[in-house]
Amino acid sequence: MGFIADSLSRVKPSATIAVSTKARELKAAGRDVIGLGAGEPDFDTPDNIKQAAKAAIDRGETKYTAADGMPELKQAICDKFKRENGLDYEPAQVSVGTGGKQILFNALVATLNPGDEVLIPAPYWVSYPDMTLLAGGEPKIVETTQDNDFKLQADDLRAAITDKTKWLIFNSPSNPTGGAYTRDELKALTDVLLDFPHVWVMTDDMYEHLVYDDFEFVTPAQVEPKLKDRTLTCNGVSKAYAMTGWRIGYAAGPVELINAMRKIQSQSTSNPCSISQWAALEALNGPQDFLKERADAFKARRDLVVGLLNECEGIDCLTPEGAFYVYPSCKDCMGKTSKGGKKLETDSDFVTALLEEQGVAAVPGEAFGLSPHFRVSYATSTEALTEACKRIKQFCADLS
Repeated sequence: MGFIADSLSRVKPSATIAVSTKARELKAAGRDVIGLGAGEPDFDTPDNIKQAAKAAIDRGETKYTAADGMPELKQAICDKFKRENGLDYEPAQVSVGTGGKQILFNALVATLNPGDEVLIPAPYWVSYPDMTLLAGGEPKIVETTQDNDFKLQADDLRAAITDKTKWLIFNSPSNPTGGAYTRDELKALTDVLLDFPHVWVMTDDMYEHLVYDDFEFVTPAQVEPKLKDRTLTCNGVSKAYAMTGWRIGYAAGPVELINAMRKIQSQSTSNPCSISQWAALEALNGPQDFLKERADAFKARRDLVVGLLNECEGIDCLTPEGAFYVYPSCKDCMGKTSKGGKKLETDSDFVTALLEEQGVAAVPGEAFGLSPHFRVSYATSTEALTEACKRIKQFCADLS
């Protein structure tokens, strides 16, 4: 259709949303489906946050705010960065958007010119390459391997940088692998970046509080202060505070970049929902003790799922440091045929047959740029996870 912009032909719809949609359709049709595709906590938003939102409504906090976030929330974000990450920012260096996605998108639109390259380690969150394309840039994928725990290696980063490189997008803990970088692993990467002053760093720290086994979370500007002037440190309340639907993301970085991002937001959405901003203020300033309890619950689920998946014939699953995903390999299932007669040539074939024959919805590795794998979200009940893994084990046992 000639009416639609050519730029849209370069972009794919979100694969993770597509899987959740398909699972919902099958459920609505009466099928017994266990969805392991959703990237959101199954916990409810804490009561103190909900109460703060209700109080804001009752006070009449329903008007426009500043385009990229109200001053109170920006100050709370500065306080958070200081308290948790040892990073000093002023409110003028903070941007608040409608979810983490808008923050990343604004930054890319504000900075990319045609031909600019964005380095994206694979496997990657599905939206990074498509956002880059929509913003007029070129995604440059840097593959990692399961042998290196899906973590970008310093030599591979160095080899990927060209004079056209504008950004490195860095996500730890990772969606889809759950892998998180130790201070030493991150230092090896920041050392490389010091040699290339034209390359900026966009961090996606959305899963910061979901780390296990005494893992210490660190972010690039914290590990290498010399990079702070060319780092956009991005985060949000979606995952840690179970506020996915409230849609509040934020970032801190150089004033010039934040001003450019504000200009875009002022002409696209204007301010994020005022009520959500008051809720996010309470999330950041209120009690944080529940974070540890919820992380412990996720850790128990992680251990359960990794153990059960590694019992499945042809599946190999690492134990990740954070988030609520695992990214098992299904390499040894390739070339086989499912009980329902489907020949498994790709990880997409694997998850399609798994959904149709066993009613388990996962996301193919193809969507995240590294195959043959699939992503399982363990942000659901222990009962559902146990049953899902039982079905995956049966599916694998039935392959011939």
